Amino acid sequence: MIDILICDAHLYLDRDWEIAGGWIAIEKNRVHSAGGPGQPMPAAARIINARGRLVTPGLVNAHHHMFQNLTRAYAPVTRNGLFSWLETLYPLWTGLDGEAVYLSSYISMVELLLGGCTTSTDHMYVHPRPYLMDAGFAAARDIGFRFLATRGCMTRSQENGGLPPAAVVQDEDTIMADCERVVARFHDPAPGAMTRVALGPVSLFSASEQIMRDCLAMAERDDLRLHTHLAEDVEEDDYSLSIYGCTPTEHFERMGWATPRAWIAHYIYPSTSEAERLIRAGVGMVQCPSSNMMIGNGSADAMDLRERGMNVGLGTNGSATTDMACMWMEARNAMLLGRIRNGPASMVARDALDMATRGGAACLGWDDEIGHLRPGACADLVIWQSSPVALAGAMTDPVEAWLRCGPMVAGTTIVNGQVLVEDGRPLQSGLADALHRHAREARRIQKLD
Repeated sequence: MIDILICDAHLYLDRDWEIAGGWIAIEKNRVHSAGGPGQPMPAAARIINARGRLVTPGLVNAHHHMFQNLTRAYAPVTRNGLFSWLETLYPLWTGLDGEAVYLSSYISMVELLLGGCTTSTDHMYVHPRPYLMDAGFAAARDIGFRFLATRGCMTRSQENGGLPPAAVVQDEDTIMADCERVVARFHDPAPGAMTRVALGPVSLFSASEQIMRDCLAMAERDDLRLHTHLAEDVEEDDYSLSIYGCTPTEHFERMGWATPRAWIAHYIYPSTSEAERLIRAGVGMVQCPSSNMMIGNGSADAMDLRERGMNVGLGTNGSATTDMACMWMEARNAMLLGRIRNGPASMVARDALDMATRGGAACLGWDDEIGHLRPGACADLVIWQSSPVALAGAMTDPVEAWLRCGPMVAGTTIVNGQVLVEDGRPLQSGLADALHRHAREARRIQKLD
């Protein structure tokens, strides 16, 4: 017998595959089958009537910094550019410990579930204390969230011409030893994995050439993904030219990172020829629309990169710049940015949804199992809901209504065949306690006590 059957839904199963009034069946942790209103439905232990609502694959967050919700909407940096924003917050982040990382990860994951996200990365690059990566994996385990953590790092402190203080910077040997430990303990390459690991020096201006090469060598040896920020700010160009005598993209290429196992965040300021070279190399890119607008440093032309052949996903980025972690909002803002940049015919809701599902999954090297709902895919999906008032009059296209109307929230979120959000409410029994403890940690980190 099927475990869960969702019926009377508009199913967006994959790009170019939708079923109006359809049903989808989940058996254990996989999509079993899907069909239209004229096809017989299998017997199921539980039936969820979607009542005509939109069902999509779970959204994939391809770039995040979960610890940053501990400094959300921090008043002293609300008018800062990227570099000064970082220089102000780095001293606060030196207070991170295992408790703070666990709670920030837990709250981030619940927030993501409410916004329809079922798989997320976390680029954890601040390490004032050892073994902080373990806390994020513990939160994912306790919630049942699908998680790809990037073991980030920085090697260049202020004393060496970088931005961060020495307290959050590590030497190359310490970083690589912990990369080996984290991969051995948490990376699961098997089908249906709930936890995987990538490697990712945070940026070229905060990482030595040695650590870039060491991470590349380990990734090639152990078949891991690689992740970093690239061409995010014009100041990065100036820094790279002064230190390396080349642009950020050229340095990225010289380090050997122009490979299909790499995906990059933001990529706002490449030249046309630089972007074309990375597209040919198979590098993926993540647009973070809300963060780009909040910090005011521009945004990539995502549709142009897609049309030229690049895998483009979406990300929330850290909560200290976006100040929220909602993938529905990122999809909506991506569509709006695309239309204001290139006109109303340039981008529609299905383009943004494809970026938020297939695009993000491709960046993570995981589009064989997530980002779509074809039979055999991981059972990660969302039944969307909104106020009837917000949807009044939206009769002809539920996918367009999904982004044009709203706000939309996840009515039901299923990860690995388990219902984690129901009737718009998170089902995690430890949430109230986590919120209380998170508030205490946020006050400590922000030095408010």
